[in-house]
Amino acid sequence: MLEVGYLTNKQGQPQAVVIPIEIWKQLFSSDDVSVEVEGLTDEVQDYCLGKAMDKALQSPLLSRQEALAYLEE
Repeated sequence: MLEVGYLTNKQGQPQAVVIPIEIWKQLFSSDDVSVEVEGLTDEVQDYCLGKAMDKALQSPLLSRQEALAYLEE
């Protein structure tokens, strides 16, 4: 499993994110590695949404009654 890493400063506060190259290539299929912040944000959101949808497909479906009971918890 690919994991995103974090670089921290001496106080332990996160300062940067390390993304495995395999994920980077999924986000940006072109060879142009120069990315603007807006483009990066959109691509990361699309990637995360896709992963969430893939995970949802593997989850069991709830009946209407089960879903309502879950929401009431």
